[in-house]
This record gives sequence, C-alpha cells and structure tokens, in this order.
Amino acid sequence: MSATEILSLNPKRVWKHFYELTQIPRPTGQMEKVTKFVKDFGEELNLEVEQDKAGNVLIRKPASKGFESSKTVILQSHLDMVPQKNSDVKHDFTKDPIQAYVDGDQVKAKSTTLGADNGIGCAMMMAVLEDKVLKHPAIEALFTVDEEVGMDGANGLEKGFLKGSAMINLDTEADGELCIGCAGGRDVNVTFNFKPDTDIDDDDIAYKISLSGLKGGHSGVQIHLGRANANKLMSRFLKEVVSDYEARVASIDGGSLRNAIPRESFVVLTIPSHLEDDLLDLVDEFQSQFREDFAGIESGISFKAVKTDKPESLLPVEIQDDLINAVEACPNGVISYLADFPGVVESSLNLALVKSSEDKIEVKLLVRSSSESRKDWICSSLESLFLLAGAKVEFAGDYPGWQPNAGSELLGLMEKIYIESYEEKPEVIVIHAGLECGIIQSNVEHDLDIVSFGPTITGAHSPDESVDIKSVGKSYEYLIEILENLK
Repeated sequence: MSATEILSLNPKRVWKHFYELTQIPRPTGQMEKVTKFVKDFGEELNLEVEQDKAGNVLIRKPASKGFESSKTVILQSHLDMVPQKNSDVKHDFTKDPIQAYVDGDQVKAKSTTLGADNGIGCAMMMAVLEDKVLKHPAIEALFTVDEEVGMDGANGLEKGFLKGSAMINLDTEADGELCIGCAGGRDVNVTFNFKPDTDIDDDDIAYKISLSGLKGGHSGVQIHLGRANANKLMSRFLKEVVSDYEARVASIDGGSLRNAIPRESFVVLTIPSHLEDDLLDLVDEFQSQFREDFAGIESGISFKAVKTDKPESLLPVEIQDDLINAVEACPNGVISYLADFPGVVESSLNLALVKSSEDKIEVKLLVRSSSESRKDWICSSLESLFLLAGAKVEFAGDYPGWQPNAGSELLGLMEKIYIESYEEKPEVIVIHAGLECGIIQSNVEHDLDIVSFGPTITGAHSPDESVDIKSVGKSYEYLIEILENLK
C-alpha cells in the first residue's frame, strides 16, 4: 500500500485518519484494537472519553465560544467493517492491514473490502474532533461497535450515555442524498442436524464444484439490482445432478455474512465413475445457462468442476434432499416495494449462507423490512418452509426500522445549507439498508432529530468496494458547514 498516495489526498486530516484505520484489523467481533485506538486519540486531545459496556466509544468536545447555548449534536459512525475477499487472495482480516490504493478518482483495496463503510465516517468525526479552528456546538462523537453483524453496539447502547438532541449519522453511501429513514431487520438461523453417512460406493469418484466470480454486494443497498445469489444457483445445479446423475453431496460452503449477497459456493460431491464425463458436460451447460440468465447483470460467473479426493462421509440422503429442496424453494431478493417512495424496497430477503460441518448444516438468512408486520410475515413463511424440511429455526438480531420525521428541524437546516452551497436540492430518501439510527433512538430516553449522509461508496460488503475521493471532500466540507450553523 502506498501511504503517500492516500495521505496526499484532501482533506488531509480525513484521509490521514482513514489510512490509520486501514492499518488496524477491525472485522466485526474484533473491536479491541480499534476502540483502544479511538480512545487513545480522544485522550491525546484532552477530551472527555467514555466507553459503555457494549464497547461503544463516546468522545465529548465542548462547544466553541459563542455556541455555549446551542444544542449538543451527536456525530455517529460504526468502527467495524465487513471482511470479504476474493477466494484466491491470502488475507487474514484479524491480523493483516487493508491494502488500499488510489485508482483514478477512487480509493479501493486490493482484492478485499476497503472498509470505507464506515471508516470514512469515523475519519471525518476524528478530523472534527481535532480541529481547533472550527466553530461548533458541543459535540458527542459516538463510535459504535459491531454494526455489521447484529448491530450489537447500537443495541447495547446504555441509557443516558447520550445527551445530544440532534444526531448526524455518517453511514449513507451516496453524495447528494439525505437519509431520514431505513428498514429494520431480523436474522433467521436454520440448522439441519444429522449423522454422517459413511457408506460410499467403491466405484464413486469425487469432484469439487466451484461457483465464483459473482458480484455479491450489500444485501440492503444492492438487493434490488437482481444480482445472482450463489446459494440459489448452486441449489439449482444440485437438484439436477442429484436427481438425474446419482450424485451425493459430501459438503457445501456457500456465502459468508448475513448482510452480504453471497458471491461464491463450493460443493464436494461423489458420482459414479461412469458418469464422470456427463458431470463435466452438465457443469459446462450450467455455466452457460447462468451466464445467459444473468447477462447484463453478472459478467464474471465461473462454474467449474475439479477432481478431488474421495470424502470420508456424505450427507444422509434425506438431509441432502431436504436441504436442496428447501433452498431451491426459498424466496430471495426483493419481496415488496414502498408505495410512498417509488422504486424503494420495502421488504427483502437475503439467503446469505449455506454451510455444512461434520454433523450439521447451517443456513442463515437476513430479512429486512420497513414494515414490522411484513417482516413478521416473511419470517413466519421461512419458518414454515424450513420446519417442513425438518430443520430447526431460530430468530435473532431483531432491530427496528427508523421512521421518517417529516418535521425535522435538522433536515430543514441541512437542505438549506446544501442548496446554498451547491446550488441544487439534495435528494431526501428512505433506504432499505439498515442504519443504526432507529436502534439508537430506541435506546435514548429523549427525542432525537436524526439525518444521515455521507460520500459515495460503491460495492460495499464486497471486494469491489470503493469510495469516491471528490465526494469525501465535499461531504466533509458539508459537515463543517452544518456544524458552524447549528446555533
């Protein structure tokens, strides 16, 4: 990584802090190093620093002269990042720094997620905290932890931790958009338990089937784009190869994170040796079919079969068939759209992970919805489907949506500043991706006036993630203008 490239970008304070964050491993669940880094940063500035039991870090900066009577404003971003990489890359997200680089007008990472979601927001907050010239009201900078899996930091936020009455979340990913609402979500965790089958025909041979090259992406922001889901495609293939070619599944490993559209799936299967050529032909046919079905959406689908060592055990036939049929029948993608915001997804489902181990198979799904009723309905439908397949179904990680506040004073001010600064009106939106705003509001004992914005980030939750350099400068400039006018 060329630190010089990153550190030469403007605004220099923001990029300096972002670079520092790329050097600290911070996948969800590995928060100790990055929270210590942020706490040390606040203490070095002689600011008040607190950490709650959930691990969230709060840094308080007193109001500037002339702003003493202004309302306290909360700035909020999350510290963790989604750890996604291409399968041919050796990268340990718990140890290795992110290899970021400048590519034209974008900052990207070498074959991994970049962590601009939400590292850029954190970096902007740090730049504000260390700015000794900026005029502003009292600031509470809230750095939440473990947002990407379960929003644990926001859910665990202690009552009374925050005093501010207005909050700016910096986790929206499109320049020129002001977000005032988002969907809630719930995890659906499915388990198939079994006793391995060790009865394998002597004449059988084994192949590893690899599906890769899909775009994947953020299961909220990009779910409406119709991208291929690796688990759905693999199930489609398995149904035919099992029913028509006497194949048996030994193991399956598809997808990784509940909030990332699955990009890859790998299966080890056995097949009678006399059907080897037929299997290879079938794999080629499915690769052609997948590419045809997703032409114009996916450009790099790869579906390959490579001979491998014969496994020691197989999934029992009944479990194998129940799994394949359930995944094949399971809905995926957009379920409904919002009537009041045309083109905005109301409800969706991401069939995120299908993974076998020695004696069980785990299937993980994420349901998102702006409607609590529809969220319940989708979850109930999934429960029925997988119970019929003989699996155990559990729910977890439920979080509320963030309901729009049409009378928001903060929104009115931010719209006014945007129009005056850029001579155009910002787009006020409600998004389908999950933000922490609704959860934070539910854990604060007073009303919060909340708006979210941020620079343009594309490909979040995938190795294609990039952040637009110019929009980072514009977002920080805009943030400064807002703070200077919050009297």
